[in-house]
Amino acid sequence: MGEYLPPSAFYTFDPIRYDLIDLIEPILSSIGGDHSEIKKIIKESNDINNLEEGKESPFDHSTMLFLTSIDWKEGGGSPEPLDNGIARDRIGRFPSDTGNAIEYILEFTREKDGEINFHELLIKLTNGLSAENLGEEGFDRGFGGMELLGWLNFEEVKLLLDSMHSGRWMIKSNETIDGGVRDSLRHLQTLLKAAKRRKCGILMRRHQ
Repeated sequence: MGEYLPPSAFYTFDPIRYDLIDLIEPILSSIGGDHSEIKKIIKESNDINNLEEGKESPFDHSTMLFLTSIDWKEGGGSPEPLDNGIARDRIGRFPSDTGNAIEYILEFTREKDGEINFHELLIKLTNGLSAENLGEEGFDRGFGGMELLGWLNFEEVKLLLDSMHSGRWMIKSNETIDGGVRDSLRHLQTLLKAAKRRKCGILMRRHQ
């Protein structure tokens, strides 16, 4: 009998209402008990409104970031997904070792001269919340298995779509999955177009 191989992680792409970089300092203050700034930004969340001034937030950094950034429905209901079809499932669990389609695109594409956004934005989407890239620790992992990878704000969503359509990149000849890059980009484009229509950003998460 062969060795059991656990399934790869599953990845989701959530709509976000705010640029995460604008929430970092208010969240750090809130973690310490000063909730005034985060309450000025986030007015529709009961979790945030119920924070008591002078008392530390009961939420860890990444949970706070998730609670404050997601495009919740009115009344706090689950956000409307960017896609309910095949794109969400196909890009959610890519047939590579890690299951991360964005990492696969980065590994097997090369930017041409003059392209400055394509890889930079993909890296931000899949690794922008790491301590190395963000410059702050604790925003990528939290209690209950919360894993936030990275994000794009609304303007960056549009920039990445433009870069994808520019032709200023190429697929490497040593790609290991035939058509893997183009398939992944097609599904990512579906999600980005949905975010553009909704005028929102996008947050990438990992689920084990």
